[in-house]
Amino acid sequence: MDLLPARKLSCGVVILNDAAELLLCHVTGQGHWDLPKGGAEPGESPRQTALRETREETGLVLDAQPLVDLGRHRFRPRKDLHLFATLMPRLDPAGLFCVSHFECGHSGAVRPEMDGYGWFAFGRLDEYCKPALAELLTHRLQLQALLVQLRRRHALAA
Repeated sequence: MDLLPARKLSCGVVILNDAAELLLCHVTGQGHWDLPKGGAEPGESPRQTALRETREETGLVLDAQPLVDLGRHRFRPRKDLHLFATLMPRLDPAGLFCVSHFECGHSGAVRPEMDGYGWFAFGRLDEYCKPALAELLTHRLQLQALLVQLRRRHALAA
């Protein structure tokens, strides 16, 4: 009998541009920025979840084909992340929007999960992200090496 609770899984997309920047979303009511990510709906694969969450939290409709599967990573004591990556042009983050909402505590007000967007240099992620995410992105995923890989794949596909 397994007495440990099951690990939750959140799926998302690491969106990079050629200027060595990462697209992040500001979490409404919080002091940190995050990747577009979230939990699966019944029957969804990690890739489908990552694409849906990105669409809901940013308005971006990404193509599944060019996504690079970065795999499942331990994130917090009871949560893992399954991440994918893509390279895209540096779009204006002012055009992004969140359609997923949550209800605020006692007030009952409904607010978007994300309320801001921006491109952030790889070396500054520890200033904007929670420590666990900054560590995963900068040390385990090594964003600079990932950017090189994405550029190669993009060049081969062209």
